[in-house]
Amino acid sequence: MRITKYLALCGLGSRRKTKELVLQGRVTVNGCSIRDLSYQVDPKRDIVCLDNRELRVPPKVYYLFYKPRGYLTSLYDPHHRTTLEAFLKKIPCRVFPVGRLDKESEGLILLTNDGDLANLLLHPRYEIKRTYHVWVEPKLKEDKIQELLTKGMNLEGKIVKPLKFDLIKSFQGQYVYEVVVKEGVKREVRKMVSYLGGKVLKLIRVAFGPLKIKGLKPGQIRSLTPFEIKTLKTFVQQRSSKILAKASLVVST
Repeated sequence: MRITKYLALCGLGSRRKTKELVLQGRVTVNGCSIRDLSYQVDPKRDIVCLDNRELRVPPKVYYLFYKPRGYLTSLYDPHHRTTLEAFLKKIPCRVFPVGRLDKESEGLILLTNDGDLANLLLHPRYEIKRTYHVWVEPKLKEDKIQELLTKGMNLEGKIVKPLKFDLIKSFQGQYVYEVVVKEGVKREVRKMVSYLGGKVLKLIRVAFGPLKIKGLKPGQIRSLTPFEIKTLKTFVQQRSSKILAKASLVVST
């Protein structure tokens, strides 16, 4: 793999930052200074050092995080708004959030250092389901919901529609809907509610693919169990195989 990718996997920051480290001559491979950004590293054979300190790629880790309301889903904000940085300090190695929730939304986020898995979960063609519970007022019109489910709406230049939009409970003039989408478009559920004539009072992501937030409270983080990790990887592999098989069928016909 490229030297910059290896450095990023070792937790030294973004590809942009690792490029700077290489160009500054601070990185050596097997004792030789490397300034070539395209230099290929064999993690099993080569000894890579930064400022004479040997670097190792940490093991893959996976955490479930309940993002509280009022936090940006990022590790840094140039405008000094509140981010996830304080929560991630509790984790012994560098991780990043998979997917985003806007500042006023809350709920499930996967934290990991497994970039390949993250890319598969987020790629639009794999259509990973995201499930939300959204508190709305006033009650949405059922005929409008059915029209949205059938015809969809235009978001960012494409037609998107929810897979599910069901009323699950109501109290004191508030109505709670379970919404399932697969596109991952920015503020997608909020825009759908607005399109239907409603106002979002609260929005929680309760599931992402096979992962569920059940048992977590706002701000809490826990490691995935071995069974959950196996289930997640199997789920992603099955989605990938299904999409590739479908694409192969289209090409052959």
